[in-house]
Amino acid sequence: MGQSTFVLTRASALTLQEKKNAEFLIFSNWARFMTTQVKAPPQARQMGAFQVTMLSPGIVYEPYAPRVPIPFWKRWFTRSGWTRTKEDIILELKSAYAIAKLRKFGYSKKEFYEEAIKLYKEINFLLAHGDKKSLRKPVTEKMYSTLKNDIKMRESMWSKVYWEMIEPVVKIRTLRARLIGVDRKDVNKVFIQLTLEFITKQKFEAYDLNGNVVAGDKNKEVLVRDIWVFEKSLFHKGSYWRLCGKIVL
Repeated sequence: MGQSTFVLTRASALTLQEKKNAEFLIFSNWARFMTTQVKAPPQARQMGAFQVTMLSPGIVYEPYAPRVPIPFWKRWFTRSGWTRTKEDIILELKSAYAIAKLRKFGYSKKEFYEEAIKLYKEINFLLAHGDKKSLRKPVTEKMYSTLKNDIKMRESMWSKVYWEMIEPVVKIRTLRARLIGVDRKDVNKVFIQLTLEFITKQKFEAYDLNGNVVAGDKNKEVLVRDIWVFEKSLFHKGSYWRLCGKIVL
């Protein structure tokens, strides 16, 4: 039985009062909308009296990191183990709360995974072809800046790149869900971020200016693991999922 199973088992064993306390703690943290409140971009802040609509917080809130497994005896029979169990439960409850909030807006895991896979394939394809113009739509402003630099660095080494993803994907799962508030006076003005793990088979080959292969082999499939963070506004009409971050472990 894995660590997450212990956490979920423990969470289900909580008393009603303990659950209420944990939920209140999470709500209180979100009610403060993070210790450092998200600010609008500099150019937007210069607009003075004009009302600014934030399109993205510009950060990955509480980036995912795998929890180091601890022995059963330490988890249940030591003070540090109890503290760790409490922390794990709170992390799980935060994700559950965010998903519950998202479901009120018609969220379906199956449909979202289908959309996420399309975005994953589209963004990788655009990166491989250096299509910076088309890349603007499926990613946030800050992520666009990062990816544009990645393309520039790649083009300095290779003239052309071949990339292909073999479908279906080997595995896709949600690792974390978080809500980000941006207005202390309005609790409905929130963004949601979902951290997904993709395990896919890919083909890659890079060429120099003369068309010679300098890296990779498009005849070989490589197993690739990526952790991407997708973001969506829950208060903008017509909002859609965009890539806002990549996590390297």
